[in-house]
Amino acid sequence: MDAVDATVEKLRAQCLSRGASGIQGLARFFRRLDRDGSRALDAGELRRGLAELGLALDKAEAEAVCRRWDRDGSGSLDLEEFLRALRPPMSQAREAVIAAAFAKLDRSGDGVVTVDDLRGAYSGRAHPKVRSGEWTEEDVLRRFLDNFDSSEKDGQVTLAEFRDYYSGVSASVDTDEEFVAMMTSAWRL
Repeated sequence: MDAVDATVEKLRAQCLSRGASGIQGLARFFRRLDRDGSRALDAGELRRGLAELGLALDKAEAEAVCRRWDRDGSGSLDLEEFLRALRPPMSQAREAVIAAAFAKLDRSGDGVVTVDDLRGAYSGRAHPKVRSGEWTEEDVLRRFLDNFDSSEKDGQVTLAEFRDYYSGVSASVDTDEEFVAMMTSAWRL
């Protein structure tokens, strides 16, 4: 294991010690730091941002991490690739149950889940905000879909976005059996 891999392992452990939202919280935080919308941070921004979260990297570690995920030679860290690298890899059993849940949602079979797909699978009529008249059923379905959608919130969720969401959840579940049982129950597979 090289020094960058060791640093990533250190960051992964620190994130996972924060529970299920550790890596997802880090993703939201990074997006706020990315003021120019480039989806990248330089070593100084990375270091300062992580320090604000109590995740310490020295200057050399931050520079090495940035170099590892610098895809275009700009000297910046590609955030999406870095966040994916922080997540522990998922087993085939976990990947399979995630794909099955996605397939259940993708009623049109086009590889993208939309509000129309959800409308065919779920009803939002019983939601308290629909009952009170504050939201429409469409609002409920859209907000549900937004949980899985990328930062752009385009109303379409791909399998990759769905998998990304669940890889964050997966990081907080110890065994494949527990994860598969949770997904099977949640999605009535």
